[in-house]
Amino acid sequence: MAIPLLVAVSYGVIAFTVVFLLLFAIRHYLLGYSRLRISRPKDSMELVGFHMPRVTVLIPMHNEERVAGDILQALVDSDYDWEKLEVIPINDRSDDKTQAIIDSFAKRYPFIQPLHRTGGQSGKPAALVEACARATGEILVLFDADYVPGRAVIKMLVAPFADPEIGASMGRVVPHNIGDSLLSGLLSLERSAGYQGVQQSRFNLGFTAQFGGTVGAVRASALESVGGWNPQSLTEDTDLTFALLLNGWKTAYVNRAECYEEVPRSWLVRRRQLSRWVTGHTECLHNYWPDLMRSQFLTAWEKVDALFLLAMYWTAPVLVLGWIASLLLFFTPEAHQTPWLPVALAFLGYQLFANQATFLEIGVASMLDGTRIRSLLLPLNLLNFFANTGAICNALRKFYWNRFWGSGGDGWYKTHRTRGSSGSGGFQGAAAGSPVATRSARGLYHARTQGD
Repeated sequence: MAIPLLVAVSYGVIAFTVVFLLLFAIRHYLLGYSRLRISRPKDSMELVGFHMPRVTVLIPMHNEERVAGDILQALVDSDYDWEKLEVIPINDRSDDKTQAIIDSFAKRYPFIQPLHRTGGQSGKPAALVEACARATGEILVLFDADYVPGRAVIKMLVAPFADPEIGASMGRVVPHNIGDSLLSGLLSLERSAGYQGVQQSRFNLGFTAQFGGTVGAVRASALESVGGWNPQSLTEDTDLTFALLLNGWKTAYVNRAECYEEVPRSWLVRRRQLSRWVTGHTECLHNYWPDLMRSQFLTAWEKVDALFLLAMYWTAPVLVLGWIASLLLFFTPEAHQTPWLPVALAFLGYQLFANQATFLEIGVASMLDGTRIRSLLLPLNLLNFFANTGAICNALRKFYWNRFWGSGGDGWYKTHRTRGSSGSGGFQGAAAGSPVATRSARGLYHARTQGD
């Protein structure tokens, strides 16, 4: 009795896996082909330089002496009107030279108003809550400390707010250390697919782009209308995306607003970063999906797209369950009396179909970006796929274990920096031979490897 039940359950798991992941695969194909068909991506470039409200730039920092000078110098070089600009570097209990670097810039440039935190809850969300209470800008622009914006990025991020329905805008993240390691190169392909491909496609299709607190902007009144930042969330930007969506606000994506980041160069750092994303993102899934399904502000297709976005990390454990069920059938002699071979072949064929969908997105983005040399890494993306699958499954296991027992779970983990800085800007700490971002005569940053 036990063996037939095991066989039946295994077939049921495989059937569920194929149906569940097939829906995600179809979504990837639709977004990839949709991006190829876009002749003129939707943006607000014609408004750049005309809609210029007062802006407050927020930069959370904790022990960022390696990179603090770079982003502050980039903001000093910004072409946004200094009389309408306020920069608040948020020093959250740093015990290195971060405070000294911030204060040196503040002495020279009056629009830089430091906030040195010594008490209260630690972490980026809590730091943003305190800084927003001091901000005077109509629009709040956010950058991570290791990011380096080009001169026109603030104007580009602000332009969409001429539309009163826009509550937030999101720029594009571009790695500048793509030559540091194999992982850095693979992550550059992943970032390209995520922004050049998926974000632009979703925005053009009328879906809400996902707001990111690493290079994004939010209308201060919209933030206030949803109750501000959620200091309990590990992914405060994802939390804000859906809080805005449920209150009728839209998020715009600005593909040309490129900001350059340092991606992880080691698998350990990447795993920890991904674990934080998975935990925060899944928490948002549980918090928001019922209200999303009942929302009067969203069409049926927008609700489906939002649900796919929130549930995207579930694909990893479902896929693993399908693999386990396949192995159980293969090593169960009783299952061989049924047409298990066609089922196994169908499951294998599905995996090839599904994996090809994500490869399509990466290929489309690489073609649009003109990164021919980097696209040669595409077959090696399987390494990143298996590493991500393991990290996501482990993060979800810990999340649901902690949720079941009512424990607090993992806390905030700051991604390790390897780029050095002297505090004077200019990407001082790049390794010899490593591609870095450089500033052109027009004030734009450029981060492509030789031959791209």
